[in-house]
Amino acid sequence: MTASSVSLIRMALLVLIPTITCAQDTLPATRPAVSPSDEKPAGQNSDQEIFSGPQPNEKTAPLPVRLALGTKAGTDFDPVTAAADKPLLLIFVHDVNRQSISMTRVLSGYAASRADAELQTCVVFLADDLPAMDARIRSMQHALTPDVPTGVSPDGREGPGTWGLNRSVTLTIVLSRGDKVIANHALIQPSLQADLPRILKSLVAEIGGDVPALEKLPGMPQMAARTAPGSNPAPDMRALLTPVIRRNAPEKDVRKAAERVENAAQSDPAVRAELARISTTIVNSGKLSDYGTSTAQEYLRKWARLYGAPANNKPATDSPK
Repeated sequence: MTASSVSLIRMALLVLIPTITCAQDTLPATRPAVSPSDEKPAGQNSDQEIFSGPQPNEKTAPLPVRLALGTKAGTDFDPVTAAADKPLLLIFVHDVNRQSISMTRVLSGYAASRADAELQTCVVFLADDLPAMDARIRSMQHALTPDVPTGVSPDGREGPGTWGLNRSVTLTIVLSRGDKVIANHALIQPSLQADLPRILKSLVAEIGGDVPALEKLPGMPQMAARTAPGSNPAPDMRALLTPVIRRNAPEKDVRKAAERVENAAQSDPAVRAELARISTTIVNSGKLSDYGTSTAQEYLRKWARLYGAPANNKPATDSPK
């Protein structure tokens, strides 16, 4: 399998299996930090919210950034000061992966198109090794939005202490005007389909306009085909598989979620077919270690073995050892 084939497979999987997202996330002393393992599957209420960065109606602070791209690369820039009283969208990238970069590209691309509202935008990468991150940004600049100020926080992985950013999330997205926060979205596992609409809604509520259709946004991956009218709805593989492949999930939770998957596969041929396709693709992609815990990976191998074979209608009966 070529590298380009693996990339296409991974992009397809991001559309097929949108991962769990979290609510907002900040770290003042009165706000308890919650690890990703405490997050509940989509559709369930969390006992605690995740916070990162200043929350709505709180004040922002100066934000030093060392620019990595463009004619001003290597110089210092403060997007908060530069924006003054104009609306400002800040995208903090805590973890570089296909999900975070896809969200960053699409969201910053839309923001760049809203010159009519004088919207200012800045993408800030957070890392302990600043020179390595600077080089990494340059190497992937083709996947980022041109002409949007993009750089690295000189304050390392935690970012400026006055911003209260939470390193356990993947993206922190802050919308402000002047020195006041308008909206905050903290995402542990970003999903374009699940998270982008509510982010765009909060954005246009401040700058005006209509919330754009996702499929019309530049850089948006091709959406999965919709179910034809009159046909049976496609199985909701996201709801089934996300709890299995959630990072840092306790083993007992993974096994319970996997049991639900297997029960669904026993009773629904469509689930078996999708499970065969998804598990086989993940296992054969060479990126199995990116999906959940070791227990989750055992189940994915098991499903690829049982359902990926020609006789993939056979119900699963064995469990990972």
